[in-house]
Amino acid sequence: MNIYVLLEQAIGSDEIDLKEALTLQCLAYCTKNAISDIDISPKVFKAPSYASKCRIVDPRELPARKDFDTPEGLATLIHAIAHIEYSAIDLALDAVYRFPQMPVAYKSDWLEVAHDEIRHYRMLAALLEETGYTYGDFPVHCGLFDAAQHTADSVLDRMAIIPRYYEASGLDVNPQIIKKLENRRKHPTVAKLIDALNVIYEEEIDHVHKGDRWFKYLCAREGLDEHVYFEILERYRLLSKHRPHINVDARKEAGFTCGEILKLGAKQCQ
Repeated sequence: MNIYVLLEQAIGSDEIDLKEALTLQCLAYCTKNAISDIDISPKVFKAPSYASKCRIVDPRELPARKDFDTPEGLATLIHAIAHIEYSAIDLALDAVYRFPQMPVAYKSDWLEVAHDEIRHYRMLAALLEETGYTYGDFPVHCGLFDAAQHTADSVLDRMAIIPRYYEASGLDVNPQIIKKLENRRKHPTVAKLIDALNVIYEEEIDHVHKGDRWFKYLCAREGLDEHVYFEILERYRLLSKHRPHINVDARKEAGFTCGEILKLGAKQCQ
């Protein structure tokens, strides 16, 4: 079986059921087979798979997410998080598809991540329907898709930028969202959203840890000091981004050192 044909189909499809079926098929194959190197020329995707569902706009055009007391206000928040999880599905699949030279353990890791992200998306899509909306009812930006495009030629950059920067930033933000929602927990949908965010938070620590492990594997393989992480962030103009809160404990659990965490802006780390 050529899993790369299936992965290309999964990444390009906007049907979540098909994405899941193909992801599970590839994962089952990877856990039972040693995959030989295949000479492939990965496709350059011109647009994200959600382009058929969502109106893509500049991030500055997105609606503000402040009023969670109305169905529409709550829906905009759920939609924004659902969009991140949907985007993360394709990012995880692309990490396998685009870098066939990586070990089978790497492939299995990111296929597992993709399956987690599919489950996360389904949870949020169900909550979105409770508010009377569906995925695609609000505009979205394609920042994560662009990041995948920019890191398409380097698996080291991909591991540094996607799991070790963007997903790790989610570990900083997720508890802050939960905190803002806590005083609205009596609302049934809000209570379910908090529960979903807690599940996502715990599993995203593992996802970041997978990225951390493969980033360090690549540094060792290429004879690079792990401090190259900051050189990569600088090159992508991400190092100077403002970080109002650094989740020290979650980042440590995910593999970050205190030296890295302090350099990212935390006031203390022990």
